[in-house]
Amino acid sequence: MTTIHAKGISRRGWLRWAAILAAAAGLPGRVWAAMARPEAAFGATALDEAMAALGDTPQVHEGIQFTTPDIAENGAVVPVRVEVDSEALPNVSKVSVLVEMNPNPLAASFDIPPGTEVFIETRVKVAQTCTLYAVAEADGQLYMQSRETKVTLGGCGG
Repeated sequence: MTTIHAKGISRRGWLRWAAILAAAAGLPGRVWAAMARPEAAFGATALDEAMAALGDTPQVHEGIQFTTPDIAENGAVVPVRVEVDSEALPNVSKVSVLVEMNPNPLAASFDIPPGTEVFIETRVKVAQTCTLYAVAEADGQLYMQSRETKVTLGGCGG
């Protein structure tokens, strides 16, 4: 039996061992991510392609609260928040954030476990002033809300 001492193994070594143990317990994280990742949607180069890869054309739904800044000083880190009212829109299984004018419009996609209250805060890159979309999938149907965010250099926009 081999004994591992913390003094003799670097942090990278510990991480390698942790990855081996995780792989032995089940599938590695990259395999899970590859299975859940909507490749066609992330690879799309136009908004309509990305929406089509996600599924049907989404309908606007008031149960989705989508918050973005009116003016973003730095387009590289634009904060967005998506909340879904579970009474108005139950059984949400996925939430995606799309940025209309980006080279690849799908900026983020989140799988939502059953029974989870949807509240997502993240930051996305916004190449230029455009409309951002929050798309929620519930019971196999797509629903959305959208907001325009103006991207300015130094926050000086009018």
